Amino acid sequence: MVGMEQLLLLNPEYASEEEAAQYPVREAARAIVLDADKNVALLRVANKNYYKLPGGGIENGEDRTAALQRECMEEIGCSVEIVGEVGSVVEYRKMFGIKQISYCYVARVKGEKGTPALTPEELSAGFEPVWIPYDEAVRLMSTSGAAGVEGRDYIVPRDTLLLREAGKFLTGIS
Repeated sequence: MVGMEQLLLLNPEYASEEEAAQYPVREAARAIVLDADKNVALLRVANKNYYKLPGGGIENGEDRTAALQRECMEEIGCSVEIVGEVGSVVEYRKMFGIKQISYCYVARVKGEKGTPALTPEELSAGFEPVWIPYDEAVRLMSTSGAAGVEGRDYIVPRDTLLLREAGKFLTGIS
């Protein structure tokens, strides 16, 4: 699991390698989650006009799969089973002074869909889980006019790439 392939380095603010080497590292786990009807879970961020994949930061001492399980339960109300690895994306987020590494997986919903347990920040941002066919998910994500630097320059390009990359796995998943 350590050697996940890096698919992209996002550096829209042109942080130098020397600068980025000083940043603390934030690791995150994300997933393209499929339900029984092969719909993909996206989080609509209504107040910032974009969509993102479920997932988030890995807490101290937590492994990637545990973090992904926790984040999926919180954000989309689902227990998930990981069925494949997509790859990783590294972001030099100069605006926050962090280097973020996102590890992305393909996962399947286990059991019933429940209710998300969104944080007050997520609720105020207008987070809402939506389940849509893969092609529509790619279209919505890649054409969203994200308001704000974080969504436009980091989250949307990262998650669009991960979603497209996952497409090759989806044909083989029953």
